[in-house]
Amino acid sequence: MTPLGYRRLILTRHAKSAWDDPTLPDHDRPLNARGRRSALELGDFMASRGYEPEEVLCSSAKRTQETWAMVAQAALEVRPLIRIEPGLYHAGPDKMLTILRSASQPTVMMLGHNPGISELAALLPANTPLDPEFRRYPTCATLVIDFQIDNWSQVQPRSGSVMDFVRFDGRI
Repeated sequence: MTPLGYRRLILTRHAKSAWDDPTLPDHDRPLNARGRRSALELGDFMASRGYEPEEVLCSSAKRTQETWAMVAQAALEVRPLIRIEPGLYHAGPDKMLTILRSASQPTVMMLGHNPGISELAALLPANTPLDPEFRRYPTCATLVIDFQIDNWSQVQPRSGSVMDFVRFDGRI
């Protein structure tokens, strides 16, 4: 939970999706086994760090919803408000920022897609992580950013403080 006057964003790209069925529409692609493992690892990481979303803004794509479902299997103490947002499906950073500004809870997790998610991740913090993979924002990459604001409508580019940037590849 975040203190009064602070907001926390957990910005996650969906985990690795399956490409087994070339006839399946992109929106309907599920996670593959590696992606499910990565999302479970992310959930355990979030629980261990106390990164507990109170609201989840999730793209309507199957792979983002499945990523959240796997993360939610972790021992999280908070059961968040879930908002499936069709506008997050392949959204650019401006659209994503507009949706974020409509959030109602202090700690928000947003699950989306590249390239928009990596562009939003580069736009929000005052200083970006030094991780060489940050700009690529691989599947299941997650950035945790804190903002000194009272309401999400106040969030501005280059105003966040990076708390964490992690990647999970789900390989055994």
